[in-house]
Amino acid sequence: MVINRQLVLTYLYLLVYILLSSGVILYNKWVLSPKYFNFPFPITLTMIHMGFSGLVAFFLVRVFKVVTPVKMTFEIYATCVIPISAFFASSLWFGNTAYLFISVAFIQMLKALMPVATFLMAVICGTDKLRWDIFLNMVLVSIGVVVSSYGEIHFNIVGTVYQVTGIFAEALRLVLTQVLLQKKGLTLNPITSLYYIAPCSFVFLFVPWYLLEKPGMEVSQIQFNFGIFFSNALSALALNFSIFLVIGRTSAVTIRVAGVLKDWILIALSTVVFPESTITTLNIVGYAIAICGVIMYNYLKVKDVRASQLPIENLAERTAKEFKMEKKSSDLYVPDDTINSSSGLRIGRNSASDVNVDEEAPLLASSRLSHLGQSQYSSHSA
Repeated sequence: MVINRQLVLTYLYLLVYILLSSGVILYNKWVLSPKYFNFPFPITLTMIHMGFSGLVAFFLVRVFKVVTPVKMTFEIYATCVIPISAFFASSLWFGNTAYLFISVAFIQMLKALMPVATFLMAVICGTDKLRWDIFLNMVLVSIGVVVSSYGEIHFNIVGTVYQVTGIFAEALRLVLTQVLLQKKGLTLNPITSLYYIAPCSFVFLFVPWYLLEKPGMEVSQIQFNFGIFFSNALSALALNFSIFLVIGRTSAVTIRVAGVLKDWILIALSTVVFPESTITTLNIVGYAIAICGVIMYNYLKVKDVRASQLPIENLAERTAKEFKMEKKSSDLYVPDDTINSSSGLRIGRNSASDVNVDEEAPLLASSRLSHLGQSQYSSHSA
């Protein structure tokens, strides 16, 4: 029996992604929880992640010159990078704060709302059209999350509001990425994304940190362990790059299935790592309903992709179709988006609602194009 080396490598990357994604979430919960490491300062933890990521990206871009920085003007930075970084920082701030109040399992159940939030933001901002089939799926997801919330034993309204607010902040960031960056034709890969966005997000987080967390840190006994925080920040950085490896070797369907599988594994693992987390039957039923809606949503999006890739023999028909595709923001894949070794991953004309987001590594969300055409990735072994 001949073993396909490339196939084995692909599944290895998927396994690494699932382990890192689950590990970062559990690690953050452990660090922030008063019952464990007891570092209840989510903004500080997020700033450590941003500072570390920005520093690593600086060395990769400026010192080791692994990648070439894009031509960044003051106008692009002021009108694109700054607002995107603001919502990025907000999503991380609110999402990490939720760990102080609710369980990891319940947080993952609430994250099923991400497609709903992104679709709503895209429709409101005019980057996507209201489709009744998608809308009904979003209603199904919402019903599932409501049922799951009703079944939560340790329901906390503050933690729930923080998490949902973080989800909508991230959804708005995705829409802004589409509207602002794509209009400028800006090309970003994971390293340049970290290079420009992480420092700006660090600055935005400084204000709430100074007002909300700095006074408490002065009067409380802070257990600052360099090894813990370094490994935590390194894990978050590794997760960003693992996603880049996965999207280069798998299809949209595989990535989405892996994401759903990761969520179920994480919910089960969280009850083992944190015994105080209790999952009820109603939790599972509600989450299962929500996942059914997410799966149907993914199916419709993949179906749209395949429909957009049907061959057109007539050049005039092809030109007409491409003109229509420019106006249709709900397409996952546009054939002229390619990868090259110098510029990395190009941000294409993708709808924000089509992006499969890993909330623990949202820096890559803008570039995680759910491409099905694997030939586009043959020149990049990410």
